[in-house]
Amino acid sequence: MSSPEIVSLFWGQMKVEGSTKTYKDCKVWPGGSRAWDWRETGTEHSPGVQPADVEEVVKKGVQTLVIGRGMSEALKVPPSTVEYLEKQGIDVRVLQTQQAVKEYNALVAQGVRVGGVFHSTC
Repeated sequence: MSSPEIVSLFWGQMKVEGSTKTYKDCKVWPGGSRAWDWRETGTEHSPGVQPADVEEVVKKGVQTLVIGRGMSEALKVPPSTVEYLEKQGIDVRVLQTQQAVKEYNALVAQGVRVGGVFHSTC
């Protein structure tokens, strides 16, 4: 099962292959996607993405995880989250969201088992 491509990205809006929904923030993995609701884990721009935010995607068996920090990179990614992913043997890429989507889609095209968490505003 391959990861779905992110087919469009605009400020506050993302569309993912295979879904009719428009996401503000989303999680993607091989075979699926869903809205990323920060309230589930109490996420805020700072301290940012926590291991609990990426755990669901990790459990899908990804080799690489791409994190989109927002259009202006306002969303932080603390070292503890990167360390958590690296300890799982996952290649981590933390980028501004437009660059993150390009990187993610390139990995999808290469057939990598890639997942991601993306913030589409600030």
